[in-house]
Amino acid sequence: MNTIHLYLRSMAMLLKSHLQYPTSFFLQTLAQLVMEGGELLVVILVVDRFQNLGGWEGGNLYFFFGLMSVSFYLTELFGRGITGDFPSMVRTGKLDTLLVRPRGILTQVFCSGMDPRRITCIGVGVAALVMGSIKSGVEWSFPKALALAESIVMSCLLILGLFMIEGILCIHSVKSVELVNAITYGGRSACQYPIDVFPRPLRILFSVVAPFAMTMHVPAAYILGKPLYGWPVWTVFVTPLSGIVVFFIMTILFHRGIKFYRSTGS
Repeated sequence: MNTIHLYLRSMAMLLKSHLQYPTSFFLQTLAQLVMEGGELLVVILVVDRFQNLGGWEGGNLYFFFGLMSVSFYLTELFGRGITGDFPSMVRTGKLDTLLVRPRGILTQVFCSGMDPRRITCIGVGVAALVMGSIKSGVEWSFPKALALAESIVMSCLLILGLFMIEGILCIHSVKSVELVNAITYGGRSACQYPIDVFPRPLRILFSVVAPFAMTMHVPAAYILGKPLYGWPVWTVFVTPLSGIVVFFIMTILFHRGIKFYRSTGS
């Protein structure tokens, strides 16, 4: 509980620091809204042009887009320390100061950064979820609401785990490895559409290596009344757990990787 309290206090202080320059914060937040709104506009244009994609109707596509946006940008909002700041800590030697403090290194990394500008991106995602559920005629029930909540939480853990790969590799290479972005940001762009519209290699990649299909698409398909793969209902609450499995594995590898860290700062 003390760790959670520390994290919440760190987030409050970081938010306060961002708000010290309100005009800059407002303009940057507005820019995020425009960019994410542009991505939603692409989905709207696809729906307007093709009506459906691989058997998925327009409302379904909005729902998938919203689920990915909410999950991804929640992760970037609260996990900025690992999603964006850690490679620079390694390059500048700032990581040295974290290693001598009486707290776990991963806890300190998560407490070191947040990006409140992402709140507008989350807002766009929520709007897409609402629009998608209405257009798809979703009849909400407790199991469906539970499936949605589990999907978002486990997807956030999955995304954190995937970003940790970059952190692990940059310990050995100093600079971040851009190939990892193909899985993180590339996965965000690809998996905002249903997994079964892609060719087999991509379906395998995003079902096994970076299992967005397991954490997002299986629950989303159940909520929309179009179960993927014909799996039984209980799998909807099991497949998202792949997110916490990936996060757990990457946490172990991260702590092992820290043992090879050598200061690069002055």
